[in-house]
Amino acid sequence: MLLVSISLTSCAPNNYTSSEYGFFSGIVHGFVFIFSLIGKLLGFNIGLYAEHNSGFFYWLGFIIGVGGLGGGASSRR
Repeated sequence: MLLVSISLTSCAPNNYTSSEYGFFSGIVHGFVFIFSLIGKLLGFNIGLYAEHNSGFFYWLGFIIGVGGLGGGASSRR
């Protein structure tokens, strides 16, 4: 479990980079958001989102990525 958490948080954005993050990076960052949040709460220097992003499309990908965790529009009857 620890190895999986470390592997997933390695995809989390960290510090300011010169490359601009776009839609697909937003999806990846959305998928690992919960693991990034746990790492941030434990005191690690992990970013929750990329600071240097493309704007709307990064945000849209981030929301889709977070929704892909099961918190989206899925309904079970």
